[in-house]
Amino acid sequence: MMKVILKLDFTDDKTKQKALKNVSGLFGLESISLDSKDKKLTVTGDIDPIDVVAKLRKICYTEIISVGPAKEPEKKKEDPKKAAEDKKKAEEAAAQLLKAHQQAYYQNLYYYQNHPPAAVAPAPAYPAYYQRSSEEDPNACVIS
Repeated sequence: MMKVILKLDFTDDKTKQKALKNVSGLFGLESISLDSKDKKLTVTGDIDPIDVVAKLRKICYTEIISVGPAKEPEKKKEDPKKAAEDKKKAEEAAAQLLKAHQQAYYQNLYYYQNHPPAAVAPAPAYPAYYQRSSEEDPNACVIS
């Protein structure tokens, strides 16, 4: 989990909406928050900060303020049974995330059927050209 804080230079609400729309399409995103007064965008999730900046720079000037791990709440000591249940839930969530990722990754594959070549005769070859001399043909025109 990473927390990325970016400073955006947008002038109107339309640009702000475009920025939010582009960032929300990234894979692995957990939360987005935008502070319009300070023009700061906070993005949290399993994302690459460079990908976020690359998407936003197409819309407006973007500057990275900070990149760091997202703060997780402090954990108290738990019972072993509860820890085992949480571990199972985490494994199930990871399996679902992997399945969703695989569906997104493999959805654009194209399958082509290979058909046998058609039984069509090949095109006829062009006739061989040869040069005729005027001696062979008395009616030939000679340009001198």
